[in-house]
Amino acid sequence: MTATAPREEQLWSRCAGCASLLYRKRLRRNLDVCPECGEHARLGAPERLRQLVDPGSLRLLPDRLPEADPLDFVDVLPYPHRLTGARASTGLAEGVVCATATIGGHPVALAVMDFRFLGGSLGCAVGELITRAAERALDDRTPLVLITASGGARMQEGALSLMQMATVSQAIAALREAGLLTVSVLTDPTYGGVAASFATNTDLVLAESGARMGFAGPRVIRQITGRALPEGFQTADFLLRHGQVDMVVQRRSLRGRLMALLAATRAGRPARSPVPRQEPASHRERLADDGTVLARPTDPAAEGDAGTPAVRDAWDTVRMARHPGRPTTLDYLDSVFDGFVELHGDRLGADCPAIVGGVARLAGRHVMVIGHQKGHTTAELVARNFGMASPSGHRKALRLMRLAARLGLPVVTLVDTPGADPGVSAEEQGQAAAIAENILTLTVLPTPVLAVITGEGGSGGALALAVADRVLMLENAVYSVISPEGCAAILWPDRSAAPQAARALRLTAPDLRRLGVVDEVVSEPSTAAHDDPAETAQRLRAALLANLLPLLDVPPAMLVRLRRQRFRRFGANRVGARAGLR
Repeated sequence: MTATAPREEQLWSRCAGCASLLYRKRLRRNLDVCPECGEHARLGAPERLRQLVDPGSLRLLPDRLPEADPLDFVDVLPYPHRLTGARASTGLAEGVVCATATIGGHPVALAVMDFRFLGGSLGCAVGELITRAAERALDDRTPLVLITASGGARMQEGALSLMQMATVSQAIAALREAGLLTVSVLTDPTYGGVAASFATNTDLVLAESGARMGFAGPRVIRQITGRALPEGFQTADFLLRHGQVDMVVQRRSLRGRLMALLAATRAGRPARSPVPRQEPASHRERLADDGTVLARPTDPAAEGDAGTPAVRDAWDTVRMARHPGRPTTLDYLDSVFDGFVELHGDRLGADCPAIVGGVARLAGRHVMVIGHQKGHTTAELVARNFGMASPSGHRKALRLMRLAARLGLPVVTLVDTPGADPGVSAEEQGQAAAIAENILTLTVLPTPVLAVITGEGGSGGALALAVADRVLMLENAVYSVISPEGCAAILWPDRSAAPQAARALRLTAPDLRRLGVVDEVVSEPSTAAHDDPAETAQRLRAALLANLLPLLDVPPAMLVRLRRQRFRRFGANRVGARAGLR
């Protein structure tokens, strides 16, 4: 809804759907739904809570976190200035409001996102607040209700915002293990990293009428594919037809539906004893119960920067990571591993060529290796969709991860993708949910997981294979929440600012090691990996063995606990502490 004139702003609104002029009080009585055409206007988090919870039951959870600008990010405005503006215009501390309350007498914890605050973007503070709400639900043994409204992860916080997808997902996993209900309500719009994590990996997914949800937005899909989009693409009804949501609910019915679901859950068997939640842990806490060191500390404050490879300009590194001659997953399977036996198919009707995986040996030890496959020639790149996995690719990877856990095999993932497939068919087949399920599964997989960023680590498509006990990164690889070109197109006047965006995103291996996203940087030959593939393979093999061997004797429960600690530390408190390290 848009105001018709400044003086009439409080009295009249014009419907964005049918252009009818509506009396504001009447519109508010109708829950901000146009009585003429049914258009659901976007709601701020405070109004959403007012509509849903029982009067007098709302108890807001603390929302003040340390100020943090982890990347010192500047586009046309410094990031702190954008935060100040968002706070002034919304009256909120951040892009989510968390609370406890009752809905129809049923106690719940809630996290309600607000699109007015920097497009509802998922940053470290938002991830921390939603995680705390989930932890409160776990402590209180109550259901968790998430109301999502987001454009995706927050670019100004780079890969640290990407980590929040895993942090919140593992909090959802803890509630699932405790037998506690999780519900997400998709509102307009829900895209990107939020759609590909906690918005779709809850027990129940409801979509408000008129909501749109997807991994990639319509504009991005049109730009990349050059195709016209189907009628009603990514709308709530589209999602329902393609099996991606449990139901589509009119706003006037939403409270009643939630009450019915909560009542049914309460009538069921009592929840199991909650799993003790994991507090944020420092790198130095990666110890077994007997004090055995599982992995070397990687906190820069503890280690310093000794041995870190020389830093290349970020844009030059991006171009190096995309070099067509750079070794691919199949190249490494031939040079680093032995006896690779490829396994195909997602068992649901497809086999995505952008993901390869199977059983191999590493120094005589059997492992499950899964990776993105690009290719070197144009024909290979096209055949492999440039390493951009479809939902069937993510589900194939998921099948192999679960098989590895059943067989007691460690998992090694090789990440090299611009991102997940942004095509129309990928959205129809549930791309966001497929990524979300991989992330959720990896947070609880009871076998060692070792990830290597070998080339491009692009957004959720990369994270779907990179929630690991240890994350390594080749010297000339990159790992980012968004491509430099995409970031420049959104935050700068045009895409020509991509080199500047690359520097601002802190996407290189040394930067990400300092931020704690990466545990170890694997140096490449003095030129680059593609100039001496044999030497690169030898160095990668040594790094894999050094990082994998200490994990092999760790009990599965300990592995899961430490993996959760690894990602839990990417909250706002940890980021604030890191801000002074640069």
